[in-house]
Amino acid sequence: MAKIDDLDLKILTELVKDASISVPKLSKKINVNSSVVYSRIKRLVKRNLVEKFTIVVNEKLLGYAVDATIGCNIDSRLRENIMAEIYNLEEVRDIYEVTGRFDLLVAVKARSLDDLHSTISTKIGRISGVQHTETFIEMRRTRKDPQYAVQKQEAVARA
Repeated sequence: MAKIDDLDLKILTELVKDASISVPKLSKKINVNSSVVYSRIKRLVKRNLVEKFTIVVNEKLLGYAVDATIGCNIDSRLRENIMAEIYNLEEVRDIYEVTGRFDLLVAVKARSLDDLHSTISTKIGRISGVQHTETFIEMRRTRKDPQYAVQKQEAVARA
């Protein structure tokens, strides 16, 4: 693990909340000089602790009203082709290869339940090698931004 301190973790915690915050505002919020915050952010990026700065789009305002996760069982011999075809679908946001009762979990956004049905039955369900799907429609999401803290040496030594 890269060596980081409490200040790095404060910066990361604030950037997770709002990556668009200016360095002066961030430095004021955490009570640290702007030049120090700027150099720390630059170092966090260089060490790959910050992979990218991005935005979160409110897709509901773009008409994507239905969030769902589709569990898929697949023929593992056709895995690469299946993954490529699923990846190329407009509705797909994430694909997770998992252990358990499914081989893949596919996060999708759809404009309506009819569109979700179409995505499952006429797109994913017709991909050669997809054997079974089960869909979980999101009713409500509770999301928590991570808060980072320095691990105490004793806890690290015991682990």
